[in-house]
Amino acid sequence: MSDRIKLIEERLSALSPLKLQIIDDSHLHAGHAGSQNGAGHYTVIIQSALFNDLSRVARQRLVYDALNDLIPFPIHALAIQTQTTI
Repeated sequence: MSDRIKLIEERLSALSPLKLQIIDDSHLHAGHAGSQNGAGHYTVIIQSALFNDLSRVARQRLVYDALNDLIPFPIHALAIQTQTTI
């Protein structure tokens, strides 16, 4: 699982995060249909100056765009908390 977190970190580095926390929540979803194929559930907390002056939806879209090819595998579910620097 740590390889997946490293991969997510690498992809999100393009957003120049000042703060980045990735939490593997997969154990909370054991038995869930999406986790049966080995895909994971993650929470991402990210702060970036690139988010300044963007709506919450636009900030989340940047995160999804960076991780798009990892969904639905190896990422089945993603909770995103974005933060601006201002």
